[in-house]
Amino acid sequence: MTTRQPAVAGSFYPADPAQLRAILDRCEAQRATADWPPPKALIAPHAGYVYSGPVAASAYAPVAALAGRVDTVILLGPSHHFAFEGFAVPAAGVWSTPLGPVAIDREQVDLLGRRRDVIVSDAVHAREHSLEVHLPFLQRALGSFRLVPVAVGQISPAAGADLLAAVWGGDETLVVVSTDLSHFLPQDAAERVDRETTTYIESLDADAVVRADACGRYPVAALIALARERHMRLQTVDLRTSADTAGGPDRVVGYGSYLLWPKLVRPKDGRATANSTEEPS
Repeated sequence: MTTRQPAVAGSFYPADPAQLRAILDRCEAQRATADWPPPKALIAPHAGYVYSGPVAASAYAPVAALAGRVDTVILLGPSHHFAFEGFAVPAAGVWSTPLGPVAIDREQVDLLGRRRDVIVSDAVHAREHSLEVHLPFLQRALGSFRLVPVAVGQISPAAGADLLAAVWGGDETLVVVSTDLSHFLPQDAAERVDRETTTYIESLDADAVVRADACGRYPVAALIALARERHMRLQTVDLRTSADTAGGPDRVVGYGSYLLWPKLVRPKDGRATANSTEEPS
């Protein structure tokens, strides 16, 4: 059984476990403070932790309540190094981070690997950061879990929704989609563009998302298409740029975090209940 070693430890996040835990603590301290029910799915960014980590932490904060309940994470993100149509899953059986190994759910991955629109390729995943940077957040929130990592090429929203539906599961499964928003605009322009993209996401408008300025627009559109089909609810929980966290305002990258639930209400005791017509609050 082969192991995928970390590709961006030491650059996007610390390679030393103690330093990694410390920066995760800092991201948690800088997250948005609203209290949300644990989600079925989330969208979060994948840049270096000093830039996007606080925004990612805003999405992962409610996931900690799922520790011991979620045993499988479906993780979709864009491919930055390979251009292809469809999806790519790995042949490796384990992915490693400085916090320890994460087992690949071979049953689910092999199921996807039999699809005509999926290739099995460790090469596609070897240097890809869009999935890797989420693993320490997931390890921190959930402890032990099995991973189904999917690199997403050019796809239609319908094709993406179909793949997600095949591995959607129940309460034991969490779906994570990785994306940054606008890239290398001045702060005021980035805020305007990211707000427009967020409006598409909030409206569950998959066709508009595909045209948006977001590197993960294809996996996001896949999730949005399935969310609309299943009448899910989506909440934006954080929207910032690198200028808001650790960079200058002249050339920024935008980040957003979003949570998705079935029709939910958040009762007075703070627990989430399905099949309500009320919004989470």
